[in-house]
Amino acid sequence: MILLDTCSLLWLSIAPERLSAPARSAIAQAGEFVHVSAISAWEISWKQRHGRLQLQLDASAWFPLALENHALREIAISVTIALRMADLPEIHRDPADRFLIATAQELNLTLVTPDPLIRQYPDLKTLW
Repeated sequence: MILLDTCSLLWLSIAPERLSAPARSAIAQAGEFVHVSAISAWEISWKQRHGRLQLQLDASAWFPLALENHALREIAISVTIALRMADLPEIHRDPADRFLIATAQELNLTLVTPDPLIRQYPDLKTLW
């Protein structure tokens, strides 16, 4: 079971050729067990509203379509995930990425990410 980080979700939906070959293969093989965090919805919406991301649709319409088009499963942010995020080492300071790390650790998911800082976390399975 895998969890896509926000840029992997965007690339899967908009520019799949930007995903690494191992990432594309893992996503294809995982079938219905590819997950995205609710924090990615927030991050995409925030970036779009602040002019840091261009999408053809408003994020509130784009995100549900991306979930449906790629048969992705949404993961909510639980209290356990939020508390785990706060206890992570300060390797990465981006709160959205820290939520993704905590989610993957808590649910024992492999995080698909090109981010080298994320891959430095102990007890985290990553793929790129």
